[in-house]
Amino acid sequence: MFASVEWQGRMGFVGKGETPATVVLDAPAAVGGDGTGFRPKELLLNALAGCTGMDVISILAKMRCEPAAFRVEVRAEESDEHPKVFTAFHITYYVKGNVPADKLEKAIDLSQERYCGVTAMFRSFATVTHEVVREG
Repeated sequence: MFASVEWQGRMGFVGKGETPATVVLDAPAAVGGDGTGFRPKELLLNALAGCTGMDVISILAKMRCEPAAFRVEVRAEESDEHPKVFTAFHITYYVKGNVPADKLEKAIDLSQERYCGVTAMFRSFATVTHEVVREG
């Protein structure tokens, strides 16, 4: 894998990877940025949410029970001292539609225990917990 960031002035950067997609990174005004992009640690949280979310949707599709709506939120706790590192992550899966509980639990467990490389990496230095919220 490969990634790079290119400085855009002040605290702004544009990140690129192996795909043609780009992502804007920036800092809040309080530390010299314009607040127009993701903060780097927000991207880590999005990586975790995206990794497990893609796993769950893929597994549910193979089980032929895709949800009507689905989203994943991640909250993190940080250490008090610099460098401020993540110490815990909590993943919330929001699911809407007729997805049997046993299949949903199996898909999430497979993601958490077997497939999501981001979860596995994060578990090496922090606790990772999760919950499911049924909507509608």
